[in-house]
Amino acid sequence: MKSKFDIMSLVRENVKALSPYRSARDEFQGEAAISLDANENPFDRQTLNRYPDPYQRKLKKKISALKDVEESSIFLGNGSDEAIDLLIRAFCEPGKDSILTFTPTYGMYQISADINAVETVQLPLTANFQIDLEKALEVNAKLTFICSPNNPTGNDMDVEAVETILENSNGLVIVDEAYIDFSKRESWTKRLEEFPNLVVLQTFSKAYGMAAIRLGMAFANAEVIEILNKIKPPYNVNGLTQNFALEALENGETVRQDIYMILRERATMEEAMKELREVKKIYPSEANFLLIEIDRAVELYRHLSEKGIVVRDRSKQVKDALRITIGTPQENKTLIENIKAFYA
Repeated sequence: MKSKFDIMSLVRENVKALSPYRSARDEFQGEAAISLDANENPFDRQTLNRYPDPYQRKLKKKISALKDVEESSIFLGNGSDEAIDLLIRAFCEPGKDSILTFTPTYGMYQISADINAVETVQLPLTANFQIDLEKALEVNAKLTFICSPNNPTGNDMDVEAVETILENSNGLVIVDEAYIDFSKRESWTKRLEEFPNLVVLQTFSKAYGMAAIRLGMAFANAEVIEILNKIKPPYNVNGLTQNFALEALENGETVRQDIYMILRERATMEEAMKELREVKKIYPSEANFLLIEIDRAVELYRHLSEKGIVVRDRSKQVKDALRITIGTPQENKTLIENIKAFYA
């Protein structure tokens, strides 16, 4: 356990010295009767004529209550991708520092690092898609990205392995929980106070069914969140997104029903796949998709595409593998029928 951890020692020197842009909304607290400070159109357009809250205070208050995390430990961004990019920009010196990833995994970690001229050290996962802890502890990276449940494999990472990395890393450890709502495992947000170098990413794109609004969440100790707020664009989360997210948080029962249906359909899909002799392996999933190893995977992918059914070809990452998102019961039924027709 890291009882003492100097976050500021990890921050890039130019970021430490940075004076962040202060918007009009930064300089006034409270409810304004007349707003003449931001050069906005004064005529009401259902509040769309006004800039949104740059720190999403109402939304963070709701998320804080839901996740049992202090508001000061929450960052909201334009998808989790913004948080990934800002973490690399804030803490990694271009041409000097590196990030660590475990492949196969979500591709944006490396892309964001490449954009920022930061090296990516890639360690392959083991045969059962777990972290090779011995090799991981040999790498001295500024940021370590652990996707759990992992994309594209669907499995949770071993908790003890993640704990060991957190305890031994001299940098930040980011656990990406985009699919946590479909997992039986407890979120790492419950352990933020235990590990000051822990950052947890979550999203509204999956279980909440709001991919179009592009809202990602980062949870970390207040010092890390302060740094991210320092370098983010002034109004990085637009007003419409904030309003839609607030509405979604009021509809918790709908979200729970969606998760239940997706998990039920995942089990049904898995059983249907087991009946196909061409399916060589179905990888265990704690997400809203299945990764399957299947004969002539690339040909099947093309066949399904021609029928207007789009799955994800992951054969370059995992041999002969397709990643199949769990759809509606009818969509899943149609998929299985078309797979059977292809092999027949």
